This record gives sequence, C-alpha cells and structure tokens, in this order.
Amino acid sequence: MIEITGARLALRELQLDDVDAVLAIDGDEEATRHLSFEPRTREQVEAIVERSIASARVDPRTEYATAVALGGNLIGFARLALDPHSPRGATIGFALRPDAWGQGYGVETVHLLAALAFRRLDLHRIWGARAPLNEVSGRTMERAGFIREGTIREHVHVRGNWRDSVVYGLLDHEWKSPIGFPS
Repeated sequence: MIEITGARLALRELQLDDVDAVLAIDGDEEATRHLSFEPRTREQVEAIVERSIASARVDPRTEYATAVALGGNLIGFARLALDPHSPRGATIGFALRPDAWGQGYGVETVHLLAALAFRRLDLHRIWGARAPLNEVSGRTMERAGFIREGTIREHVHVRGNWRDSVVYGLLDHEWKSPIGFPS
C-alpha cells in the first residue's frame, strides 16, 4: 500500500471513486495537450483506474499508479513503472488538473515519485519524458533535480502525428530530498 506525504501533497493508491477526478484531467483538452494521448472518455478512464487498482495487487509489483491528493482531494495522478530493460530503473509520469498548475505542485509530485523510487523501492535511476513544447514540465523536472539527457525522435504517435520526447533522468545519489520529506 502506497501513501507518501510531502509538504502539501500526498501520493496514495487510486480508488474506484477517483474516476470522476481522473476524468477531469484525462478528459480535458487543455490538460492532455502535451500528453501522449488524446482526451479520454469516462469508460476509458474507468478501465484505467480499474487496471491501476489491479496492478497494486500483482506480486511482484511493477506499476505504481497513484492519486496526487491535496487535502484528501485528487488534483492529479502520478505513475512509476519499473523498466524491465533497466535493473533498478523506472519511468515516471504525472498530470495535474489545470486549476492546480503554477503552484509548485508539479515539483512536489516529482519529489514524491523520487521518494517512492529511491526510499521505498531502492531504485537506482528514474526517468521521464515531456513533449518538446511543454517547457514548463522540463523546468519542473529540473527543479526536482532531473538532468536533461536528450531527445527521442518521433517517439510518440498522438493526434495523427509523430512527436519527439525530451528525456530527463535522475539517479539515486543525485536526488536531494526536500526538508520534511519522508525518509
């Protein structure tokens, strides 16, 4: 069971009653503008939440799809997936509701994912990618300590076009836990 608390936010397991809150992100054109998928339907989001709940029961667990909660309310979601091609490595991703943007919640979410990776799972390396036009996401990852590593050309097919991904990585010995984060 995952529950990691930061200064303002917490990562917790997704629950069936989170579907509407996840749909507020996954179904929103603005929120998904830079993501690797187009806005999703309620049925698609229900299936994703159900799959995420089921993945929490798999042993060994390879995926951690979590709610990003502020005062108990879901304002985003975050995912860490172990990389079968990289021992002690994982990919991360996150999305927040547009009304939560610009308040530092992205940086805190990335730090919570790093705490999960490095403190709970004893991973060595995590990495994430962003759309080239999503420079805010790049600044978010850099503020959390990630290093820009390069570009994967025509990595994602979305909205009928191939799109590059700009990749950022963080190693366990590079991460500096913010004051007050879980140890």
